[in-house]
Amino acid sequence: MVKIGIIHLGLGNAGSVKNMVEYLGYSCEFVETYKDLKSIDKLIFPGVGSFDTGVKKLKERNLFEPLKDFVLYKEKPFLGICLGMQLLTCCSEEGVEEGLSIIPAKTVKFDFKSKTLPLPHMGWNYVEIIKKENLFKNFNEKTRFYFVHSYHVLVKDQNIISSLTCYGYKFISSFEYKNIFGVQFHPEKSHKFGLKLLKNFLEV
Repeated sequence: MVKIGIIHLGLGNAGSVKNMVEYLGYSCEFVETYKDLKSIDKLIFPGVGSFDTGVKKLKERNLFEPLKDFVLYKEKPFLGICLGMQLLTCCSEEGVEEGLSIIPAKTVKFDFKSKTLPLPHMGWNYVEIIKKENLFKNFNEKTRFYFVHSYHVLVKDQNIISSLTCYGYKFISSFEYKNIFGVQFHPEKSHKFGLKLLKNFLEV
């Protein structure tokens, strides 16, 4: 049976993600140290909070390099959620730590010409689907997800973008490259849309 791992560093809604995965009928366990990665077939990294804290937590648990090995060399399916997506980039305007640099990208703060929009960007918002395979397979209706963030990702390769969302301007709300997937929104807070997206990831 395929075993799903969820990185649990106290930075996100790991319990909610685990409940959804198990509801979908998959065996699932928390990954808290590098040793836990050995038996995992697919990995989900949910996260909220600051970029630097995320990097430091990974290093404290000796997960930083093993995580890169899991994604880049073993090429196992990986889904980063919110901060988990941002940590795939090389750096963030939020801090000074170097990210995982798994995707050629950086994380930047929303920069509005108008100061009328509040930060964080919080609540439900529609996504414009660019790629309808993999994560967004069989998404035919108007799709929306729940967001909570003040930073978003800029990628070097525009071809990996799988969806866009507008908040002041269009930003990347998800990307996919080979076995690597990232979403800025929170599937675990997005009801039927989130459940459907997680199911699609688990079937990749």
